[in-house]
Amino acid sequence: MRSRAASKKRRAPRWAKAVIGVGMVLVLAGAGGVVAVRYFLNQLTSNVQTTSSVLDAPGLGGATTEARSLPKGAINLLMLGLDTRAGWAESGQASRSDTILIIHIAATRRQAFMISIPRDTITDIPADESMGFHGAAHQKINAAYMYGAEHNRGWQGGARLATEAVHDLTGITFDGVLVIDFNGFKGILEAMGGVHLCVDKRMWSSHYVVDNGKAVYAKGDPQSPPRNALWFEKGCRDMQPWEALEFSRLRHSSNGDYDRQRHQQQLLRAMAKKAGSAGVVGNPAKVSKILAAAGQSLKLDTHGVPVEEFIFGLKGLAAGDLIPVKTNGGSFASVDGGEGINAATAKLFEAAKADRLPQYLIRHPELVISDGSPAS
Repeated sequence: MRSRAASKKRRAPRWAKAVIGVGMVLVLAGAGGVVAVRYFLNQLTSNVQTTSSVLDAPGLGGATTEARSLPKGAINLLMLGLDTRAGWAESGQASRSDTILIIHIAATRRQAFMISIPRDTITDIPADESMGFHGAAHQKINAAYMYGAEHNRGWQGGARLATEAVHDLTGITFDGVLVIDFNGFKGILEAMGGVHLCVDKRMWSSHYVVDNGKAVYAKGDPQSPPRNALWFEKGCRDMQPWEALEFSRLRHSSNGDYDRQRHQQQLLRAMAKKAGSAGVVGNPAKVSKILAAAGQSLKLDTHGVPVEEFIFGLKGLAAGDLIPVKTNGGSFASVDGGEGINAATAKLFEAAKADRLPQYLIRHPELVISDGSPAS
């Protein structure tokens, strides 16, 4: 068991604490014993939708015929955040995965890294004859999920084709895939009571406007700030759940989607920090609400590893930092008239594949994203 002094030195709880609640379960284990762990873990896993059809493609590891164990070495997880609009489900329109985030967990389990794939990266979407998809050349990578989910193949088909596309682009093989609609974070944020975030540049929202002093949802998708635009001013503050979620979507700036990627990584870190705070882990009712909301928001393929083992197998992450990493140096990389991946990012993917990210980032510290504090 860690000493109090060691606990105070721990700066940022893990990604798993924000998304699947591992850290809270472990903290409660020390306070409430096995009964508490089983109760909260059951509350989480009973709501998670799981499948074994995403990672059973031949190029992704093959079909699973029996329960597996979590890999002993490095672990790579793929997180797909969906951009689902009102009415799409009813009309049968499939979503795009506008958030594509690689979580690389080093074999030491002391560090985890977030690497965002730019959603507009032009690539070839691979064919998957098992689902009747014959491939699509030179498409934005966020369309892979849409193609896979079409024709009633649902999130399993979407996640499978998106994972194949990311694997082809990066060379990384994944041990788990998580799918979440970013609106699903709203319930988690509400259960947490919001989070503390830092705005490092003034930006406006394309989804909200100010009406009679109140933020209200806007109609349409303006490309320039309207007269009554909602602006996010520089500075650090506690944000309400809707406000934090909107911050993670801001993209109207010179760096466009790269700022949005950074905001999403900031949100995950803020959620991790809040989830591991004394005000949360010391409040069983709040923990219960957060885990219930997390479970309802997640869809998961652990490649044959039982969900409980998958969660407990990541417990060592509580000792390390969650490190956000830039792709393409944090700005648009033009390749063949569209957005691509530059040479430094290709080497970043190679380092992740070989579990050499810490060594690579020591040589390239400019790729590590700051904590989001306002620039001076």
